[in-house]
Amino acid sequence: MIKVAIFASGNGSNAINIFNYFKNHPLILVDKIYCNNLNAGIIEKSQKLGIECIIFTKQDWISGHFSDQLVNNKIDFIILAGFLWLVPIDIILTYKDRIINIHPALLPSYGGKGMYGVKVHEKVIADQQLESGITIHIVNEEYDKGKILHQQKIKLEEMETADSLALKIHSLEYSYFPKTIENYIILYNNKGH
Repeated sequence: MIKVAIFASGNGSNAINIFNYFKNHPLILVDKIYCNNLNAGIIEKSQKLGIECIIFTKQDWISGHFSDQLVNNKIDFIILAGFLWLVPIDIILTYKDRIINIHPALLPSYGGKGMYGVKVHEKVIADQQLESGITIHIVNEEYDKGKILHQQKIKLEEMETADSLALKIHSLEYSYFPKTIENYIILYNNKGH
């Protein structure tokens, strides 16, 4: 089995959606969830699903040994699902081209440090954009700058609010994130990596 670890910082709805998508998959197993927030909703949700949730600190994350823990746990791919910290270079190098993230806008617009969640939607609306969407991409050493795997667009309505846009974006994430992960992992493995 190809083992996947999901990293989440909050409620974890995307993480759970991904977990459920791969529940009976013949090749890909969501093996662990990692969380950097003691108060995150994902912790309780993962317990209910019977999947191990490992909680870690900022010190763990930047220690330079976190990649060793992932390798020792035989993790093959990392999925960032609502995870807000920049990935340290040791993890980027160990998991080169094997860390996938989702962003709630059409990158390269509305990306970068501090651009996440409702902040993105508020800015898109304030700028009177006609469309928004999601971007699924490979993670590199800069926020939201890695190779784009998939983008999905939606039109904004005339009276769009950050909340109504967030609902539309979540719907896109649930529909496209797991399938894009699956396609990428299978393609990556078929290339003999």
